[in-house]
Amino acid sequence: MLAQQVTISDLQSAIVSEILPGPFTIILPSKHLVEKSLESESGTLGVRIPDNKLMCGLVKKFGKPVTATSANLTGRAPHYSSKSFLANLSDKKKQLIDLLVDAGQLPKNKPSTVVDLTESNIKILRKGDVEFKDSKTFLSKSAKETKKIAFDVISSETKNLTKRKSKKPLVFIIEGELGVGKTVLVKGMGEFLNIKNIVSPTYVIYYEYGNFFHYDLYNVMEKAELNYLGIEKNLKPGNILCFEWGEKAGEIINLLKSKAEIIYIKMNYVNERERKIIINKQITK
Repeated sequence: MLAQQVTISDLQSAIVSEILPGPFTIILPSKHLVEKSLESESGTLGVRIPDNKLMCGLVKKFGKPVTATSANLTGRAPHYSSKSFLANLSDKKKQLIDLLVDAGQLPKNKPSTVVDLTESNIKILRKGDVEFKDSKTFLSKSAKETKKIAFDVISSETKNLTKRKSKKPLVFIIEGELGVGKTVLVKGMGEFLNIKNIVSPTYVIYYEYGNFFHYDLYNVMEKAELNYLGIEKNLKPGNILCFEWGEKAGEIINLLKSKAEIIYIKMNYVNERERKIIINKQITK
């Protein structure tokens, strides 16, 4: 569908596949099939593929792209709940709404990073929570391969910290659907550190293995729960922290960015056996 709306080269397509779905808006030359007011003066179009199953499902069912404005009024702060959003609308404006899908309290993430791919040199027009610097994609066909990828990644990143003489802890924020292999990935990292007994901390939130901390945010529902975990005290030089269900880390992302070196890892299903693992070394401003 993307190629139907914008002109995109093989190289641009490769870049896009690395970072979408995700928190990026990509600028590409429009094929002028949309309402003209949606394009820039130079004829480009901003496109997004959010990492949201409901929205992607709606678009797929509709069979066409959708356009939407931000949920906040111009110049106002963004909203992270339907309650906050509706409280700022007049009764007249509320009557214009046909449907409101309430996903509960949303993580307080910043707007998407806007990446201009229309020229040979990539330009960042707006910086969000995630900056575009460098990323790698791996294809795993087994749990063994996933562990090997994790082993190589943590090995490389710890060497980079040593080389740059960084005194910050290393944080891995891991996103992906249920059963995609996030815990397997963490086990691979543990094996690099000679930790053999890693288990999923879903019900206890986190386990500590010396200087290695394994968090699972799946059951975290409120910001207060994150504060109760005392994450900040574990952000010490030499420590390594892994967060499964990193989608829920929005409330602590600023803390992590200010005190740690962060690597984002996105895991996607390719099919029943294969997984695509995207490593983004781009994080933080």
